Amino acid sequence: MAIKFQFNKTSLNDLNKQLKVRIKALPTLKNKESALRMEVKRAKDKSEELTKQLSDALESYNYLAGLWNEFEPGLISVKDVELEIVKIAGIRTPLLKDVIYEVKPFNLFVKPLWYSDGIKILKQLAQLGIESEVYLEKMRLLDHARKKTTQKVNLYEKVQIPGYQEAILKIKRFMEDEENLSKASQKIVKKRQQQEDKV
Repeated sequence: MAIKFQFNKTSLNDLNKQLKVRIKALPTLKNKESALRMEVKRAKDKSEELTKQLSDALESYNYLAGLWNEFEPGLISVKDVELEIVKIAGIRTPLLKDVIYEVKPFNLFVKPLWYSDGIKILKQLAQLGIESEVYLEKMRLLDHARKKTTQKVNLYEKVQIPGYQEAILKIKRFMEDEENLSKASQKIVKKRQQQEDKV
């Protein structure tokens, strides 16, 4: 990235300010990046743990497979999922607050005794699945923010800071050269005047 500048003190001061801002912001960005990296890993691990719990729970209820044929398909459904927004390193992420189920009324005297247990089992399985999805979404949001932060860190570290330093150096050298040329021309003029005065 070529940094636009002019060979004067105003441009030099502007570049120095920009450089200071980036140097000051870099440690904060690096801390944010490492915090996000840690949170992404935490959310991923939690999602994987919940997915494993779900598959283990499904496996543990395999022996009931025959009974599920008698279960009414629309008896229980998820009515609403309440989420809370939590900020992690400045990023808004979802947090599962509650899952609201809708259970249609059924006659306990007509239906099998295990129906109420079946509803509890389905609630537990749905809770695990939904919570796992919430953590996956959290991981996706945090990972996206981490990638953006990493890009910014790299931009500052590898492109902008060296670019500003190089531009500042060029301006300083130009100004020094101009000052040296000015002094040299003054000396030449002074020498000529001294020689003319002698003649």
